[in-house]
Amino acid sequence: MYIVSGCLLGLSCRYDGGSKGNSAVISYCKNHGNYCIVCPEQAGGLKAPRPPAERRAGGVFDREGKDVTLQFRRGAEASYEKAAARAAELGEEIEYAILKANSPSCGSGRIYDGTFSKVLTDGDGCFAELLKEKGIRVITEKEI
Repeated sequence: MYIVSGCLLGLSCRYDGGSKGNSAVISYCKNHGNYCIVCPEQAGGLKAPRPPAERRAGGVFDREGKDVTLQFRRGAEASYEKAAARAAELGEEIEYAILKANSPSCGSGRIYDGTFSKVLTDGDGCFAELLKEKGIRVITEKEI
C-alpha cells in the first residue's frame, strides 16, 4: 500500500481552496494497487481557503505571520495514523508515498524557504519528514 496527497488526485484541499490534480498520478493510482488518500493540512484542522504557509526557523508560519506549526504537526501525525490503520486493515505495509512537491506538509527534498518569494531550499515538509523518520520512501508527482 502507498500514500497519496489528496490534492494530486483532484481534491480541493490546498490552501487556496483548489487542487493540483495530476494526470500521471491519477493514472498511476488506477493501475498500482491499494493506496490511502491524505491531506495533512486538513487533518491538522486547517481549512481551505486559508493564507499560504511555509516552513522556516523550525516551524511553519502563514503569510500573515501566524504560527501554524502545531496544526501541521498534528496533521502529519493524523495522516500517518490514518495510513497505518488502512495498511493494517489491508494486511499490508506502507511501502512509499507520492506527495505534493514543495509543500510545507508534503514537499520532499525541496520546499519553499519561508520568505513567500517562491524560492526553494533544501528540506522536507512536516509529513514527508515524519514518513522518512519512519523509514517510508517519499517521492513527489515530479517522479511519476
